[in-house]
Amino acid sequence: MPLVEVHLLEGRTDEQKEALLKAITTAVHESIDAPLPTIRVWINEFSPKHYMIAGELKSRMTEP
Repeated sequence: MPLVEVHLLEGRTDEQKEALLKAITTAVHESIDAPLPTIRVWINEFSPKHYMIAGELKSRMTEP
């Protein structure tokens, strides 16, 4: 049973997240021939206040 966990910063729409989950499911199915009912994919979202890049909180950065 393939298990795929995605970590994302908050801010994507439900439609974007659903599209991502579907695309990952398809990629797993096509690349390793896993039966669709066995594929599990989920998203863990976290706040930009809880993510740091090069010592700076993402929430304080001016660039995307």
